[in-house]
Formats: sequence, C-alpha cells, structure tokens
Amino acid sequence: MDLPSTALDAAFWITAGAIFLLLVFSGFFSGSETALTAASRGKLRSQADKGSRGAARALRITEDSERLIGSVLLGNNLVNILATSLATALFTKLFGEGGVALATLVMTLLVLIFAEVLPKTYAITNAEKAAAAVSGPISVVVTLFAPVVSAVRLLVRGVLRLFGVQIDPDSHIMAVREEIAGALQLGHSEGVVEKEDRDRILGALDLGERFVEEIMLHRSGIEMIDAAEPPEAILDQILKSPHTRLPVFRDEPENIVGVVHAKDLARAMYEVIGGAEGSADRLKGFDITQVATPPYFVPETTTLDDQMREFLRLRTHFALVVDEYGSLQGLITLEDILEEIVGEITDEFDTETDEGWMPSDDGHFIVDGATTIRDLNRGMEWSLPDDEANTVAGLVIHEAQMIPTVGQVFVFHGFRFEVTEREGNRITGLKIKPL
Repeated sequence: MDLPSTALDAAFWITAGAIFLLLVFSGFFSGSETALTAASRGKLRSQADKGSRGAARALRITEDSERLIGSVLLGNNLVNILATSLATALFTKLFGEGGVALATLVMTLLVLIFAEVLPKTYAITNAEKAAAAVSGPISVVVTLFAPVVSAVRLLVRGVLRLFGVQIDPDSHIMAVREEIAGALQLGHSEGVVEKEDRDRILGALDLGERFVEEIMLHRSGIEMIDAAEPPEAILDQILKSPHTRLPVFRDEPENIVGVVHAKDLARAMYEVIGGAEGSADRLKGFDITQVATPPYFVPETTTLDDQMREFLRLRTHFALVVDEYGSLQGLITLEDILEEIVGEITDEFDTETDEGWMPSDDGHFIVDGATTIRDLNRGMEWSLPDDEANTVAGLVIHEAQMIPTVGQVFVFHGFRFEVTEREGNRITGLKIKPL
C-alpha cells in the first residue's frame, strides 16, 4: 500500500523526532533508577570524601529512597505513555486501524531494548559512576515532582494502611551490620574473602551483641590463691602457674579479696627477704593481700564491646564476673575479647590445648562438652544456634530438657549428638555428626 504523500510531511518527522527524544528520556530514567538504587553508599561516601560533587549529590538524593523512586517512576511513566500515544497516532495515520497493533509491537521492542535493557545493563555494571553522573538532573526532577510524589505517597500509605501495613519512612530494608555480614558471607562463598578475614570482621561486629558470660572462664576452671597458705606455697603456685594474674580468696573461694600479679609478688617477696643476700625465713610474716590489687567485678550481662572499652579506660585487662546476686561466675580478660576477633592467641607460656574437637574414623566429631557453640560454628562452618546456650553441652541439655546419660543419642538442628562422657551433672564429651 502506497503511503499518502502528506504522510511524510513535516508533522511526521516532528512526531518521529519527539518519539526518539522520549525514548532517550525513558532510557535515562530507567538507567538512573538502576544506578541510584544499585550504587553502594559506602563507595559513594568514599568518592564524596575525595571531592566528588556528583557522589555527594547521589548520597543526598538516595537518603529518601521513597521520594527518589516515586519521582523517577513518575518521569519514566510519563515519557513512556506519551511516546506510545504519539507512536499509535503516527502509525494509525500511516496504516489505518492496523497501525495500533503495529505501534504496540514496535514500541514494545524499542522500549524494551533501548529504554530498559540497554541503560539498565550499563547502569548496573557502572553503578557508582552512573549514579554520580545522573545525580544532577535527577535532583532537579525530584524537586519538580515533589508535590505530586508527596500526594501519591500519602495515597499509597492510606491504601496500605487499610490492609494493616504500616510504613516507617526512617527504617531501612537491611541493617548496616547485616549488609556487611551478608557481603562477607557472599564474598567467602565466591572465594574472594578468606575465612580468617571474614571471621575477624564478623567477630568485631558481634562484640556489641554478645555478653561476657558467653566467653568467660567458668568459676570451676579458675585457678586461685588461698591467702591462708604459707608464702612458700604461694610462691611455688605462682611459679608453676601459666597465668600471670591470679585471684586471691580468704576462707572460701567466693570471697575474693584481691588479684595478685606474679611480677608484683616476686618483687615484694624479694624486698622482704632482703635481696639476693637475704634469708627466706623473713617470708613467714608475709601477707599476700598487701601486694594484691583490689578485685574488679563486672556483671555477666555486660556486652563485650562495653567491657573492652572499660578495660582500655581503666588500663587493666582482668575482671571477675558476677551474677545479679553478686555470686562469682567466672573471669574474663582483654585477651579473651580479642580472641573473639583474631582467634586463639597463644605464647610460649600457654599450655598445649586442642581446638576442643577432632574427627573420628566413623565420620563423627569428638567434641569437648565445654566447647562454645560459636567456636565450633566458626571452626567447622556449622550453624548450630547459640541463643539458648553458650556451650555444646548446654545446647544438648536445653534441647533434651534433661541431663542425659552416657550413650544417649539426640537428633536436632540437622545434627546427631551422642553423649560419650559425663562427670556428675556435666556433659564433658560428645560425638557429633551432621546429617
């Protein structure tokens, strides 16, 4: 069919040019939306600190994501609908009633390729660069469309409220900590982040959510000095102990009267005996409490982050942990907290200890009951819950709702637990196998 001579007049080219320009605007809005939502705020902040004005603008306009998305979608829909309307009118003029279907097909292909896929592909692969580049025009669009977007926002929230959905404008979809943790886990699964690096960063992030009771040395494992012991026995205990600081008690272990440092004790005893030429008989009247420093007590509900700050502020790194009734529960040191970040710290004076678990020939893992769930999860890449218990033995007792006997087997959380050792009411050995 021959096209009318008037069909290709100036109006045709003006309309075609308008459609082309609207498709360009549509691609701009689509790419801007993708770039501004996909851009990392951390990277934008870094670029802004280096003097990038575009990155600084991008940070400002993405603070209110609801207004940003509303403005971009409004602009995108306006240009898409207008372009489609002009194309329909143009094709109807050229091809009659069949032009409607043809315009739908052509505009769908053009919008899909040049206004959606192409700009969004570029934007998502160069998110920060594109976000900084489009931040200027988009900020103008956001300002122009602000009244309309505000009205639409009120309407949308009203409709959602009818269905019981409440919108908090200050809430974020994902907390910063969870975002960092998710990125680290993803990076580790893809081989980009080493396990040790992931564990260190996650350990530092967790300090504010964990408590001293979770990592303290239980009172049953604390080595103490009896103030009533003769000085010779105390000196012998200090020399044989792998620890440099020991609590001093009087009459009963619950009555802690001080903490003595091995170097302070040795120095004080050396002065009492009169130096290298002195006599050890002078130690008979030696009182260790005169050398001990006052004990530093902390509640078991103190977070590790707060406790580390207190250690640094007080210039000490040894504290005794008590419960709400003031009863001794354990002790914690600055080294214990640092080990939650960097892993086990050992030196030439530490005793030889294993990790608390070892594989067996039958596919199980032989685990010490006192091993913390967190350490086991980090070492074995497991995901046992540690909300209700700190140790593996505590987890078994919590889940079983009883103190199991040797030989009992339990299955929960996707693992098989077999009790292999028990001392009194404590589970000291387990065989664990992931199912």
